[in-house]
This record gives sequence, C-alpha cells and structure tokens, in this order.
Amino acid sequence: MAKDKTPLLLIAAGGTGGHMFPAQALAEAMVRRGWRVKLSTDARGARYAGGFPHVVTIEQVSSATFARGGVLAKLTTPFKIFGGILSAILRNVSDRPTVVVGFGGYPTIPALASATFLGLPRAIHEQNGIMGRVNRVFAKRVNRFACGTWPTDVPEGVQADYTGNPVRGSVLERAGAAYIAPGDYPMSILVIGGSQGARILSDMVPEAMARLPENQRANLRVAHQARAEDLDRVNEAYQQAGIDAEVAPFFNDVPRRLSECQLVISRAGASSIADISVIGRPAILIPYAAAAGDHQVANAKGLAKAGGAITIPESKLDPDTLRDQIALVLDNPDGALQMALAAVSYGVPDATERLVALVQDLAGQNT
Repeated sequence: MAKDKTPLLLIAAGGTGGHMFPAQALAEAMVRRGWRVKLSTDARGARYAGGFPHVVTIEQVSSATFARGGVLAKLTTPFKIFGGILSAILRNVSDRPTVVVGFGGYPTIPALASATFLGLPRAIHEQNGIMGRVNRVFAKRVNRFACGTWPTDVPEGVQADYTGNPVRGSVLERAGAAYIAPGDYPMSILVIGGSQGARILSDMVPEAMARLPENQRANLRVAHQARAEDLDRVNEAYQQAGIDAEVAPFFNDVPRRLSECQLVISRAGASSIADISVIGRPAILIPYAAAAGDHQVANAKGLAKAGGAITIPESKLDPDTLRDQIALVLDNPDGALQMALAAVSYGVPDATERLVALVQDLAGQNT
C-alpha cells in the first residue's frame, strides 16, 4: 500500500494547559491547511487533548521527570525516557514527519530526540519568558526556536523568532471584544489560578472583595476557579460578604467569561496572559512564586509594562493590598478602559499564523 504523501506535523507537548493550548492552536491551523497532525504526549497530557481536532492522532509516549517521585521513581526515569525515545524513532521511521515541533515538558523528549537522531526538520516553541529545562537542552539542537514571551532568556548562540503565544480559536473569535468599563451596574470579575498554586487566590481574593464598599460588593458577579478542596470555604466567604459568586474547579468557557468581565485576577501563566491580551481585559496578575525559574514574573513584565496589568508579587500579597488594586480598577472607568486598550496593543492575535509560517518554512512550503 502506498504511503500517504500528505505532509505530517508531529507536535510534542507536556501535560499542562500552558503547553497544550498553544499546541492545540497550531494543530487546528495545520489541519485547516490539509496537513496530517499527530500529538505526542503522556497520559497526563492526553487529558488536555479533548479540544484538539478529532482528526489529530494522539500518541501516548513513555516519559518521566526527575522532579517528582521518590528515589525508585528517579532511578527508573532514564529507562522510561530511553524507552520512549526508541519507540518514537521506530514510529517516525515508519511514518516520517515532515516537521516536528516541541512545546515543552518532559513528554516532548522522545519526539525531539528522535527528530534529532533522524535529522528531521524541527522547532521548539517556548511559551514563557524563562525557558523550561527540556527546551533549554534542545534549544541548540533544533532548526528554529520560537518564543511566545518577549524577551525570552535563551542560551547564547540561539536566535529566537518572536511569534507570540498561539491562542485557541475560541479566544480568537473574541479578539479585541468591546470592553464595558466599570460603573454603577453589575460588574463581572473572573478569577483564574491554573492547576498549581491557586490556593493563595482562594485565601486572598474573597477576603479582599469582602473589604470593598457595600454598594460596590452588591454590583459584583464573580466567577472564581478554585481547587476542589477549597470550594466550600470559598463559596462561604463570598456568601458572607454578600457577593454573587460562581465557584468551580474548572471553567470550560474561559474565553466567553473573559470577554464579558470588567477585571480578571489571574496567575501569570503564558497562555493566560495571551488570552487576556488578545481579548483585551484589565488584569491583576499574581505570579506563582514557586514557578520554575520564576518564569511567571518574567511572563508578567511585558503586559504590565504595556499598561494592561497590575502585578502583585506573592510576597506582597494580602487582602488590603489586593482590595486597593481591585478598587483602583473598578473606581476608575477611564483608567480601566485604557488598561483594556493597552492589553489589546500587547496581544499577538496572529501568533498562530506566525508559527504556521515557521512550520511551512521548515517544510519548504513557505506559501
């Protein structure tokens, strides 16, 4: 049987939304252009793959990290990684990718290592302002290096292409959506914390909002993403403050909620910042202090410098400080509007197209 000559893109991404959402955006774009697309990830990443186009083939690979687990797990890590690389080489010999793009995380090691071994055209997309460990290892071993945050700390000798961070189609549909400035009417606040470190937002945000003036609290409609174990206490805190709140571990319609809110309070994950800036909303960013390499602080700098966000370090975060910053936005509609416009000016809505052009260039199809 003749082999399928349709160009094949192999996308490799680790098991977090920060890696998987931009990977999904590229997959959507390449499928529309008639490419076959495969996603190489681990079991954790496969849980994020539900939003990928149904025609994308999901390949679960054997990989592991040295950062988690006990002594035995760390001892077996090299063998799991080697097994994953060997399996990836065999698969890529059988169905040779036209281009391989890695988005970071340990599950990308097999795909990038096999692409290096086989001499396949390959690229990395780094979402954060501080590079992840795996991307740093492969940065000098790929043909192109794209970054989503500018500037990104790259190894000496590596030339970075600034593409911005691709956002999903549901975000692009709301790019630059009209902003309704705060006023004496119902106002929406969105609180998103990501899967790591969200507890501090559950500790601080309800208490900060409870300290706002009563007439302002009566106008608030809060959607707060909280860990499952925190749901009851967060709900109780909002109820006692007389604030209408919807509290859930995950919102599957964040783009809609972003487009409808007057203010977003968020961690400074690269994908979150991309979504906030493409839609264009005032933000209070609280970088996750335990993020590897302090990369969330680096992520927040650009949007804050542009005037679209207020950044509060975790070390300076308390209910009064947060209340003051929330009030600063809600009490100043003109200032809030300027923040929304500044966020839009910082956003890169064509980030996916820039990354598509890079892939096509690597494939010799720069059309």
